[in-house]
Amino acid sequence: MTDWKPNTERAKVWFESLRDAICAEFEAIEREAGSDASFEYDPWQRDGVEGGGGETGGGVRGLIRGEVFEKAGVNVSTVHGELSQQFAASINGASPENPAFSATGISLVAHMANPHVPAVHMNTRFLTTTTAWFGGGADLNPPIPYDEDTAEFHEALRLACDTHGEDYYERHKAWADEYFYIPHRKCHRGVGGIFYDHLECADEAAWEANFAYTKAVGEAFLAVFPRLVRRRMGMEYSPDEKHRQLEWRGRYAEFNLVYDRGTAFGLKTGGNIDAILMSLPPEAVWT
Repeated sequence: MTDWKPNTERAKVWFESLRDAICAEFEAIEREAGSDASFEYDPWQRDGVEGGGGETGGGVRGLIRGEVFEKAGVNVSTVHGELSQQFAASINGASPENPAFSATGISLVAHMANPHVPAVHMNTRFLTTTTAWFGGGADLNPPIPYDEDTAEFHEALRLACDTHGEDYYERHKAWADEYFYIPHRKCHRGVGGIFYDHLECADEAAWEANFAYTKAVGEAFLAVFPRLVRRRMGMEYSPDEKHRQLEWRGRYAEFNLVYDRGTAFGLKTGGNIDAILMSLPPEAVWT
């Protein structure tokens, strides 16, 4: 079995560098809006599991509450250990007989103050069990969709995909459309993006190729999303438009609590509760 520890460390270092670049850009947008809001960072260690004392990893939760970003979280976590007997059977390459795992990744959710500015989610990760793979993606979640914004967001992701696989964009866009669907509401939670999982690393060459693609996804997000924020953040909005945003946030919360794989994985592997649930909006309504 390949020792993936050096690769996990390389991925972790890059995820942290992406976090730093994203947080700096979000803070720059707040300055442009006349706000001095900045990220607060909360380190955590995984406890209550085998080893304890931080021996099975942890992470850092970054959170900003500002004039533009009503609530945005950018988390990086790196954990390892053994999955529960019941949960191991549902994870790629794991089983009750082989429950060992490691995972490193970045997870971001931004809920915006202005309903004309789209909320967004982005996550990329590297996991190992008896095998190793990358997963991730990004999707745009506007309460008030604009065709221009949707097209620009998808075009940035398409360009990132096309460099690494001629069928990646169509496949991973379709996967996002299927994944980010709320069955009990019979609707999608946003205007889509891309989603991929189990991008297998059979050897070092495959790992390098999949890592390059994962980095391209993160870089595309960093390039496109701040442009959309700056385009919409100064627009006026009505009470009805704000209420529409709050109703949409309720749908978003339902998806993350009922269907989201990352939420389930974090809760079932002893992750930090505040970091896991930072994806929930600061305010929502159900009417």
